[in-house]
Amino acid sequence: MDTIGKYRIIRELGKGATAFVYLCDDPDLGIPVAVKVVSFERDNVAVSRRLRKIFRTEGTVARRLDHPNIVRVHNAVVEEKRAYIAMEYVEGVSLEEYCRIDRLLPLHRIIGIIFKCCLALDYAYQQGIVHRDIKPANILLDKDDNPKIADFGLALNLNKDHNQDSTFIMGMGSPAYMSPEQVKGYPLNQKTDLYSLGIVLFQALTGRLPFRAKNQATLVYKILNMDVPKVSLMNPNVPEKLDGIIKKALEKDLYSRYKNGAEFAKDLSTVRFKLISGNEFEMKDDPHFGQLRRMGMLTEFENIELWELLRSSMWKDVEANAVLFQEGDTNHHFWILISGSVEISMEGHVVETLGACDLVGEVDYLREGTRATTVVTLEPSQFLEINGSALSLSSEELQERMQRLLVSRIIARLDTAYHRLCANGANAASATSGTSKIAPVPLPQELTLLP
Repeated sequence: MDTIGKYRIIRELGKGATAFVYLCDDPDLGIPVAVKVVSFERDNVAVSRRLRKIFRTEGTVARRLDHPNIVRVHNAVVEEKRAYIAMEYVEGVSLEEYCRIDRLLPLHRIIGIIFKCCLALDYAYQQGIVHRDIKPANILLDKDDNPKIADFGLALNLNKDHNQDSTFIMGMGSPAYMSPEQVKGYPLNQKTDLYSLGIVLFQALTGRLPFRAKNQATLVYKILNMDVPKVSLMNPNVPEKLDGIIKKALEKDLYSRYKNGAEFAKDLSTVRFKLISGNEFEMKDDPHFGQLRRMGMLTEFENIELWELLRSSMWKDVEANAVLFQEGDTNHHFWILISGSVEISMEGHVVETLGACDLVGEVDYLREGTRATTVVTLEPSQFLEINGSALSLSSEELQERMQRLLVSRIIARLDTAYHRLCANGANAASATSGTSKIAPVPLPQELTLLP
């Protein structure tokens, strides 16, 4: 088709499970607009009825909202066989593009985006609107990092009677971003959107969701019962103050959560000011990633796993003759030696010397007790410090990959130890006297082995 109603199609922008989005020319406004179109299914009356309800909601609700960080809706039409909405065209991508561990934005940009979203949601609530489906895919970003909240199709109009509200559709939304009260089907207010925005902030900072599960029942249990992990553990570049902000945004108790978007934004502004005043603009991860990628023992790691390892660990430069750890310490870390060399000793005796591209402290880490050895740098060295607590919160893929690496290194250590014991050991009995192999004992005739 060449047109959608009065709108001339320029090109397709994207498509989802039920809708297509086109870039179109608006002949009345003389500007490009994005037009979302859905066709109703003849064979599924229930789905079509639901889609009509969503489109009417989005058209009715969104046209009441006039805010620089909310996508403007110009027109909404519901026909017999289809419905379409003409809205502001945002030239850019959704925040979802930057919620991957290998594409995270710098801290000050993330906080600036979420800050503006807080104010937009606060404005929407003042108009009596709760979005109910805040997630990265529904936050569009223009070239200047200005967020535009889109897709008010699931919005709840608080100015209507909840019991007769035609816009309230149970079972809709994105479960990973739902608040505890939304999961339970309780009455909603602005705090449910702030909770979802807290989940988005967590994901934008770490590349991961705070609550993950293989099925929806387990996910719901975690949302209702588990505490959110600390983001500063999962990404050491994140200031600890953000732990408290996210914790408050994700409080299960409504009375302890942020009461409005302005309060949430105020706390974020203090963190962003410190980041900008301290010139903490970019995280220098690209060259570090390249160094990890070239390390032989990490060749089996996928790029996404290396990025996750890098984001959740701490890169350190250590001078010569520095004690990395000593006997009796209890810290829960181990290290990848990027460059340089270290001496490992026990009770004043040298155990071995390690060079670049090796693990340090992994034996004590796996023992989960106090350190049995002391490690001192022999020259200026670089390390990737891996926090065991952060690793336990990482993806299953990274944990499995690290477990294999640790096991392979432990086997190599044992192999080296056996060879040293062999070199210093006494001659074996088999080497000094003749021996014979032990003859196998025949099984009783009444016993048989299954093939």
